[in-house]
Amino acid sequence: QVQLVEFGGGLVQAGGSLRLSCSASGRTFGTYAMGWFRQAPGKEREFVAAITWSGRSTSYADSVKGRFTISRDNAKNTVYLQMNSLKPEDTAVYYCAADPTFQIVARTQEKEYDYWGQGTQVTVSS
Repeated sequence: QVQLVEFGGGLVQAGGSLRLSCSASGRTFGTYAMGWFRQAPGKEREFVAAITWSGRSTSYADSVKGRFTISRDNAKNTVYLQMNSLKPEDTAVYYCAADPTFQIVARTQEKEYDYWGQGTQVTVSS
């Protein structure tokens, strides 16, 4: 019922920046948390960042702290991931996900999310 679509992936050089966006459409819930996950070839999907509906709580993987910033615009049903100082190890398919239940603290486990986007490729060259 809910569709998530990511935008902004592409190819960048190490040290560069990208801004990903994820827009929700269809049957959406009034309060929901959003998260970003990524999966590199041969690796398990891992948590990147998450944000609650209010934006008061955010969570980041240690590998991206200080470089990535998650934000949201509820009026547009959109969540963003600003990625700065990109490294080759950031190369992966990035997925956005939605948790339709109200939460105070941003969740970091993928099993807590019910809706997923199709993914967008981010490639960082050295």
